[in-house]
Amino acid sequence: MLDERITLALILITAVTSINAWQNESMRQKWMFRPFAINHLGQYYRFLSSGFIHSDFMHMLFNLIALYFFGGVLERIYLNQFGYFGGILYVITYLAGIVVSNIRTYFKYKELSHYNSLGASGGVASVLFAAIIYRPTSSICLYFALCLPAFIIGALYITYSYYSSRKTSDSINHDAHLFGSLFGIGFTILLRPAVVLEFYERIVNFNLYEFNIF
Repeated sequence: MLDERITLALILITAVTSINAWQNESMRQKWMFRPFAINHLGQYYRFLSSGFIHSDFMHMLFNLIALYFFGGVLERIYLNQFGYFGGILYVITYLAGIVVSNIRTYFKYKELSHYNSLGASGGVASVLFAAIIYRPTSSICLYFALCLPAFIIGALYITYSYYSSRKTSDSINHDAHLFGSLFGIGFTILLRPAVVLEFYERIVNFNLYEFNIF
């Protein structure tokens, strides 16, 4: 539990700020990601603040559950790999993931005054994929039932996010999911290039027939 204290702190902070935003519409409006306001009013803080509020309870719950499981894993890995600085690098992975995941959305909608988005999905995706790079053959379960190797889930997730980002038929910011994921992969490799070979070796030596999918 002590090795997950940063993850728990991020969860607590996000829960508190999200609940406050539900009760304070002024705060919600000021914190959410509005590319038009950033472009015309210089409100760059929205790149980060939008990751600490959510649209509703289920939106928040889904993100924070994912952060708890995968953030806890990555936090322990970073502490083992980088010692004291591992905690700092973990926070950077999460916060920078939120910011970077919004960049594509900014350029896409910076002239549309009605567009806005919010949620920690970009940071969570960054942490998730950083963990997958280190533990590609670990099990990830969908809806607590169907379990598949992490690298397969990751590939499906990126593919789905890519194709969904090209559509505008729903209210989900798929660009944030996609670019948060890509940042998590890239930043992990930048921090420790040797992880690429380790990832490859784990995939090559993986035997799907010995993996319990249920």
